Amino acid sequence: MQPYFHRVQYYETDKMGIVHHSNYIRWMEEARVDFLAQIGWNFEKLEAQGVASPVLAVRCSYKRPARFPEQIRIAVVLKDYHGVRVTIGYRMENADGMLVCEGETDHCFVDGAGQPVRLRRELPDFDAALRALLASD
Repeated sequence: MQPYFHRVQYYETDKMGIVHHSNYIRWMEEARVDFLAQIGWNFEKLEAQGVASPVLAVRCSYKRPARFPEQIRIAVVLKDYHGVRVTIGYRMENADGMLVCEGETDHCFVDGAGQPVRLRRELPDFDAALRALLASD
């Protein structure tokens, strides 16, 4: 997978001149959207199939501050997948390769009524893509 790059915007910083902590979670979402597109399952495709992927949990560990106008490299990896739930990991580094933040998000897959979707049965191609990613790591 290709990493995702985010350029820190001035409005993302706080009075101390560093990125406000809430923005790292937004960057995880940006990187996750890019990750899904890279594996051929962008949000438009999933939503066209009637599938949503709500966030169940977010874990974030801040290592050093990011500042305007740094470019942050975000590596995304599929950490766990069980057919209905998935855990995605994120590693954010600045241009010097220094770790800025690490995080994880947990998601499930649901239909329009909010009921769990078992991907192996409902979207076998997406299931296969996720399983292949786990096997390659």
